[in-house]
Amino acid sequence: MTPVVDPTLSVERRLFRAGHAVVIGCDEVGRGAIAGPVAVGMTVIDQRRRRIPVGLRDSKMLSEAKRELLAPVAAAWAVHSAVGLAGPEEVDAVGIIEALGRAGARALASLREAIDLSDAVVLLDGSHDWLTRQLDVAVTVMTRVKADQDCGSVAAASVLAKVHRDRMMIDAHESAPVYGWSGNKGYGSSAHYAAIAEHGPHAIHRHSWLREPALVES
Repeated sequence: MTPVVDPTLSVERRLFRAGHAVVIGCDEVGRGAIAGPVAVGMTVIDQRRRRIPVGLRDSKMLSEAKRELLAPVAAAWAVHSAVGLAGPEEVDAVGIIEALGRAGARALASLREAIDLSDAVVLLDGSHDWLTRQLDVAVTVMTRVKADQDCGSVAAASVLAKVHRDRMMIDAHESAPVYGWSGNKGYGSSAHYAAIAEHGPHAIHRHSWLREPALVES
């Protein structure tokens, strides 16, 4: 079982001391799904943010109900926030890594009028910088493994992105309930694959990802 970890602002404070005026926490959700978009959340904090909202953690460590409660709290705590999307057709066309970069670039673009990016640093969860090459503006990007667990700004971004994307999949479920998107959120459960085998793929499936043997045989 993954231990429950409370994030802190230790990394963010270190970045402030290094001269950055704002830290932009960044995390993605939906990377491994077989339906729906990938979503990249970004939350901007400055040195006035001294405490993390009570209960805020990496979205994977929270129940759906707790994420829904915390999302507006996280949005209010952040100086600014945004969620960028790249659709399943983009994932099929350019691959997941470039799609993530495009979604992140869209999130950052929506923040550009609100903050000075020359004084900012993006704190990106993971070891791979999939964001920089998709940007048309210079900004410092710092990767950190498990930043979604350790860093408050990134945990907030993960919650906002997860809730945003989950709501999209719940809405999509209404028009295509056979795939169970309100429950699986587009991830490849056995029931989800069985529904595809029976009914065929939907327009929001990532068609290049549907490689289950049962689907090929059908």
